[in-house]
Amino acid sequence: MTRTMRYNSYSRYLKEKYGGKTYRIGVDAGFSCPNRGPNRNQRGCSFCDVDGSRSPYLGSLTDIGEQIRRGLEFLRTRYGANRFILYFQAYTNTFAKAEQLHTLYSYGLSLGEFKELIVSTRPDCVDADIADVLASFRTRVEDVWVELGLQSSNEETLQRIQRGHGKGAFEKAFHLLKSRNLKVAVHLIFGLPGEGWEEILQTIRYVAAFRPDGIKIHNLHIPYNAPMFQEFLLGELSIPCAERHLEYVVRALELLPPDTLIMRLTCDTPKERLAFPRSFPDKANFLARLAQRLEEQDTYQGRLFNS
Repeated sequence: MTRTMRYNSYSRYLKEKYGGKTYRIGVDAGFSCPNRGPNRNQRGCSFCDVDGSRSPYLGSLTDIGEQIRRGLEFLRTRYGANRFILYFQAYTNTFAKAEQLHTLYSYGLSLGEFKELIVSTRPDCVDADIADVLASFRTRVEDVWVELGLQSSNEETLQRIQRGHGKGAFEKAFHLLKSRNLKVAVHLIFGLPGEGWEEILQTIRYVAAFRPDGIKIHNLHIPYNAPMFQEFLLGELSIPCAERHLEYVVRALELLPPDTLIMRLTCDTPKERLAFPRSFPDKANFLARLAQRLEEQDTYQGRLFNS
């Protein structure tokens, strides 16, 4: 990353690595998570709605093969795409026995030519057998990524949002995955209940010390069907505005390692599912404002990182 780039963009990394724009095919493989039980019908984390992180373009499709075929066809037709990543995205994609996961990932990869495999999951759903399964696919694709949803390093916050695990689970999962030479990205949410500057910077410093391969940062967003929506209506929490989130992101970038890939900086929950905030700028607008702010302050990713 050069100084003029200001931060280590994931999209730019993919373009440079694979010689052009590379598209992710998001899959809902039917997994649930420990909080929601086997049928997704129990209360989950307080920020999560019934659709989890399911991609909106999947509609009502449930068959994995049809999801992948439909995604490939759409991206090829609309964008002329020819470089793809298979992304097991919705819910907890290691919430099954290791042998079942191997069969599922193998099937998905057999349906197209994919540059990478990405598996999104929770820290408490990674063990040695699952890490071995994930590592076994390093011979079939150029990179295998695991996205770990930490959200915050503050134990009180994790309990407050009913996450169901603590920092210890994250640390164990992270080291298991890195010991298999897997790429690891960490998910964080800025603006969680009870958190301000001190807690957010504490989390960033905590994560930075692990030198993750990538990071995804989300502004706090509340879907209509999330438990947190009722808390908001009762006046029990507030949501940072776009300007405050921008400030959080600038400070976070300064503290992160310069080689960590910045994979996301805002959420993109569909408007029909999003209760608050309603006036948050779209991704392109936010990134333009971020670039301007970094330029104005003459700052950049890693400026305050202590290796």
